[in-house]
Amino acid sequence: MQREVGSLPLAPGLRARLVAAGFQTAQELLETGPCGLSKEIGISKEEALEALQVVRQECHGDAARTAGASGATRKCTALELLEEEQAQGFIITFCSALDNILGGGVQLTKITEICGAPGVGKTQLCMQLAVDVQIPECFGGVAGEAVFIDTEGSFMVDRVVDIATACVQHCQLIAEAHQEEDHLKALETFSLESILSHIYYFRCRDYIELLAQVYLLPDFLSEHSKVRLVVVDGIAFPFRHDFEDLSLRTRLLNGLAQQLIIIANDHKSAVVLTNQMTTRIGQSQSTLVPALGESWGHAATVRLIFHWDNSQRLATLYKSPSQKESTIPYHITEKYCKYIYILSSVKTGRSHGFRDVQPPAVTQNAEDTEMNPRKRPRREK
Repeated sequence: MQREVGSLPLAPGLRARLVAAGFQTAQELLETGPCGLSKEIGISKEEALEALQVVRQECHGDAARTAGASGATRKCTALELLEEEQAQGFIITFCSALDNILGGGVQLTKITEICGAPGVGKTQLCMQLAVDVQIPECFGGVAGEAVFIDTEGSFMVDRVVDIATACVQHCQLIAEAHQEEDHLKALETFSLESILSHIYYFRCRDYIELLAQVYLLPDFLSEHSKVRLVVVDGIAFPFRHDFEDLSLRTRLLNGLAQQLIIIANDHKSAVVLTNQMTTRIGQSQSTLVPALGESWGHAATVRLIFHWDNSQRLATLYKSPSQKESTIPYHITEKYCKYIYILSSVKTGRSHGFRDVQPPAVTQNAEDTEMNPRKRPRREK
């Protein structure tokens, strides 16, 4: 990143401003950030952010060309690609039906987008995955860590505490049933405190903060090499307001998608995005479709759509390179105690997915059957 500012593919006037302000290398620009750059040379934050996107892409391209020139260009056969694909791990969802239609769970190195209306369970699944990614390998997990980027303020740490507590208790049941040494050893460090300390939370309040955070994320991931999950809860929210220049929004979103693909591949992590739904008005009827337009639909490798059928929650696998389109019912149930919510299939009455040992049966009163007491109930009209 020691490339000189004068050689960057920026507008001549912008390059002149940067040089006049004392910037000499691309590294100096990236360290300044969009807000600092905006103040330094007197341009808008949007212009600064777009310029930094160009700089970072150029630096990444320079690194790739340098690697190719040194003979480090990667060459492999289709068989090697297949073996590498099969070796990639999955993050389970605690819902066997959902894991099945995904081919085993949320796959590492892929971008998974979860679309749906408010209250259908998108954030719930993201918090579940932030816990599940940390399950030790001897229990069938990937023993990773999680980054949670929150744009809507929907992250509820008390719900994460409940989910993590249930997960630890479940692993303890498995260890007690099998009495294997590696299980008991793993439980020495797999605790509520350990789970919470390995979920790295970032709150972004507008699209500038979101883009800056995503572009700085590779440096953070280099320092935290165990991260195997990156969640952006609310990819659409920052981009649906205060945008008069839609072409600028499209360019920023394209750059964001490219950066997320690089993160997923370079750091062997699963990237999970949540997206809102919007109404598309047709000639004879209107339909709900994912926000941000059709071009954004190409960004994710896998797209799930969560929706309602009367009072029943449904999950539809809408897009996948290896799995057929499928729809499964699911609900958010209580496990171990009243306020622990874990996704599970409604097809049978038993626990699913990772749950090899059944928890003790808990008798519930009628008033305890509310699926999510922290949200207002859904009323049918």
